[in-house]
Amino acid sequence: MTTTDLAAARASGAPLARMLQFGDSMFPIGGFAFSNGLESAIQKRVVTDVETLHAYARTAVEQAATGDGVAVLCAHRAAVAGDLGELVRIDERVYARKLSSETRTMTVRMGKKFAEMGAEVVGTPLLSAWREKIASAAAPGCYPVSLAVNFAAQGLTARDAFIVHQYGVATMILSAALRLMKISHVDTQRILYRLDAGADADYETAAATRLSDMAGFAPLMEILAAVHVRAHVRLFMN
Repeated sequence: MTTTDLAAARASGAPLARMLQFGDSMFPIGGFAFSNGLESAIQKRVVTDVETLHAYARTAVEQAATGDGVAVLCAHRAAVAGDLGELVRIDERVYARKLSSETRTMTVRMGKKFAEMGAEVVGTPLLSAWREKIASAAAPGCYPVSLAVNFAAQGLTARDAFIVHQYGVATMILSAALRLMKISHVDTQRILYRLDAGADADYETAAATRLSDMAGFAPLMEILAAVHVRAHVRLFMN
């Protein structure tokens, strides 16, 4: 995409529409099959009502900002530079920080599908090259990295990619809550509205964090993920 093309795109509504398209919770990459640990949190009564659901979702969003959100920003820079080697390095670091088998499964399944969809729909050489890296097992293909590559290829900003990533973490949990507990759409939309207010602060935190410092300290969520592996009844894959 040339500088002239980027300027024309920014003058139109296309970038916003495409950001909404690829950030849609219904985008077909399998996100509906995951609850981000909420299922175990409800089974163990860590989450029981609106306020505890809000607290759980906020913890997940904060964890994402200092973890995968940092990778999104770093990967976006590497993608803009066309540095596939750096993208692979970032991708491996994201994968290494997933402690439970289910979180690893979630990130690579969604990341692989996102890369495949991007290569087919957008069709840039960068997206095709990233899909090939995943297909050849040269990279795990974690979702945050695939998201960053997609947005960079379309000329969307790193901030755009970060906001979409964070929004996706929140909506995954809240949409799962509607299927797992007694809660209304009004309740989940109120929670989402409150979470959205922290987007700018979360972005500033992630932007000031080096890749080597990428981390998300939320031990209870890791314990719940481990519990979910052995659960007898499961609606979600994690």
